[in-house]
Amino acid sequence: MVIRTGLRWKLSAAIALVGALVAIAVSLVVHNAARVSMLDNSRDVQTERLNYTQRIYETTNRLPFGAKLDDPALPAPLRDEVAKNKRATYLQDTGDTVPEVWAAAPLSNGRVLSMHDRFADRFAVLDDLDQAVVIGSTSVVLAGCALGVLIGGRLSKRLRKAAAAAGRLADGDTSVRIRDEVGGRVRDETDDLAWAVDAMSDALQRRIEAERRVTADIAHELRTPVTGLLTAAELLPPGRPTELVRDRAQALRTLVEDVLEVARLDGYAERAELQDVALGDFVTRRVKALDPGIELTVLRDAEVSTDPRRLERILGNLIANAARHGKPPIQVTVEGRVIRVRDHGPGFPEALLREGPSRFRTGSSDRAGRGHGLGLTIAVGQARVLGARLTFRNADELTDGSTGAVSVLWLPENAPTDTGSFPVLNLRQGEGPKG
Repeated sequence: MVIRTGLRWKLSAAIALVGALVAIAVSLVVHNAARVSMLDNSRDVQTERLNYTQRIYETTNRLPFGAKLDDPALPAPLRDEVAKNKRATYLQDTGDTVPEVWAAAPLSNGRVLSMHDRFADRFAVLDDLDQAVVIGSTSVVLAGCALGVLIGGRLSKRLRKAAAAAGRLADGDTSVRIRDEVGGRVRDETDDLAWAVDAMSDALQRRIEAERRVTADIAHELRTPVTGLLTAAELLPPGRPTELVRDRAQALRTLVEDVLEVARLDGYAERAELQDVALGDFVTRRVKALDPGIELTVLRDAEVSTDPRRLERILGNLIANAARHGKPPIQVTVEGRVIRVRDHGPGFPEALLREGPSRFRTGSSDRAGRGHGLGLTIAVGQARVLGARLTFRNADELTDGSTGAVSVLWLPENAPTDTGSFPVLNLRQGEGPKG
């Protein structure tokens, strides 16, 4: 399972983790340094007190400040140092209580003067220091989290805008500029990425446009010789060779016209000429004119505002594809604004369901046949001009083992105001568009 988190939370967690590690390290260093300083200071204070006490004892023979002579509790290491005729201090620290600070010095009469104290008030400051460090460290971590959320949120917002703009660009909106979507006063790597993607998009658009123009120019230049070829074929004497020449010449002319139509659709220059149409009656007349044997069902009629010529082109291409690659019966169903075309053949190939129609690809071996693979490509382009959705899927397997390809055209409720205002979807299961 992949866990997805936002950039702001990752950045905030990273800053919080680094802040916590730094705070812990600083806290340990400050605590140890303060403790060592307090212990050294306690030794110095105890030494000063011992010197003062020794002077008082040698002058008045009194032992102030709790000093003792030959204290039997004197730690052994300190006793050994004093035996060497040295003045010394000793720190007795068990870790459970406040350390005891011992100081001892040999006297001229051979005895040992010693004193010890805990200095509890001094070490109580260390607890206050630890508390202050903890509060300060926690504040730093929380402030780092807030800063991480703020910075990460801004960066995440810019990246989401860039992703949304890239999505619109992928859907065919060539006017989108990612650098404009993520623009701001502060420039960072996001802007560099946006400029790079825009540059790549511009380069791809120029290349696609150049290829489209070349294709259109070639197809346009072929129209004249192909028309002449058809005219010459009509002058040939009747016979089987003449029929073959006419058939191939007509196929070549159809290919040239289809290529020109694809080029115009690729240029997003086509606009729909809208009329109010009774969809059920319109489809009935067109289907009967194409093939009276097609099974037509009008479940529910609807009044639509569309371009009849383009709608007829889509319907004709879908039926022609079903007749060429599928098996009878071919069924056309009208339900409100939805038109379904189904055959009972092997169904659409996986590549078409996954990637959508592709020009000059006629299908897999089980759907091989005549044609140039432009019919569905033109249908998709014309549907985009109408602002419609065109989906492709395979029907569930029937008792006889056949499945069938199902093409569904979803006409919009409102008349299209711009070419390509609705996306073209390819669905494998179900007929309802997502979103």
